[in-house]
Amino acid sequence: QDLETIVVEVVDYLKSLNKNIPVIAAGGLYNGSDIGRMLNIGASGVQMATRFVPTYECDASDAYKMAYINAKEEDIVITHSPVGMPGRALYNDFLKKIDATKKEAISKCHLCLNHCNPAETPYCITKALINAVKGDVQNSLMFVGSNVYRCTKMESIKDVISGLMMELKRT
Repeated sequence: QDLETIVVEVVDYLKSLNKNIPVIAAGGLYNGSDIGRMLNIGASGVQMATRFVPTYECDASDAYKMAYINAKEEDIVITHSPVGMPGRALYNDFLKKIDATKKEAISKCHLCLNHCNPAETPYCITKALINAVKGDVQNSLMFVGSNVYRCTKMESIKDVISGLMMELKRT
């Protein structure tokens, strides 16, 4: 189901229970028009992440931010964590290697996941995420939003929010 359908169903369900619980829409929201659409169907607010990665204030490495800015729509794939959970990521050398070999040599287990068996897991998610934090964008797992390819420049958070608010007022 798409996000709009889910938000409407949740809002309607909560109304049927006479519950006043805020519904926060998240996933695939990029601009003020998206925010307005969610608010108009009953969401109390939205959560956005991808838009705020390529900002000066984000503490990610410059290499990580540039990977977002340079991303193309065809670079986005759905991959699976070592325990089988799906996630959207940039297709890089790390994922190409996992696709080709189906397994990365794991030299140290961090025991971070209860259901992870180092002998069978395709890769160590902790190592892949630490590599991303360090800015090693080709040897890491880089989770992204579906609209990452729309991020084209580094901005300040102030400018992102100002732009979102201006777009929202137009809707």
